[in-house]
Amino acid sequence: MLVERRYNRLNALRYAFEWALDRNPLFMNYTGLGGDCTNFVSQCLLAGCCRMNYTPVFGWFYIDGENRTASWTGVEFFYNFLVGNGGTGPYAREVSESETQIGDVIQLQNSEGDYYHTLFICGFSDTGEILVAAHSDDSLNRPLSSYNYASARFLQILGVRFEVPMNETSCFENLIGGVSLLS
Repeated sequence: MLVERRYNRLNALRYAFEWALDRNPLFMNYTGLGGDCTNFVSQCLLAGCCRMNYTPVFGWFYIDGENRTASWTGVEFFYNFLVGNGGTGPYAREVSESETQIGDVIQLQNSEGDYYHTLFICGFSDTGEILVAAHSDDSLNRPLSSYNYASARFLQILGVRFEVPMNETSCFENLIGGVSLLS
């Protein structure tokens, strides 16, 4: 049975501040191998939800540098997982810039229409400008306006789903006793 809980934005933010300008030794560094930006943002989201989705191919997980899904490190795959995820792990929806919060995600698009960079929202300036943390070109509290891009999409992390094992004995006891349909 899947249950939902709140995404812990504070934990995700604390992780971003700890590792934006460095590398966590638990994860491979993909800088020079296509970029480390989505890998870093995936780590931030993991810190905020502590759940992966181990579905082969279309899930979102990292076991080691060679055993991970494309959605852990690939910009488009990451987007597709977050907005389409009906299973375990984090899920999101695309929103306007004004709806973003700390802990949300931005993806930048070039003039050819390709999304190429993933950023983590780590704050807002006094004037309300979005500040980001990122890898590849390591940044912390960098203004979004300092990037050169054609367009951006904003992903609001709505929550996290996780599997709760069903206790068949208590389900049966509750059902036969007229207490509830499920335990």
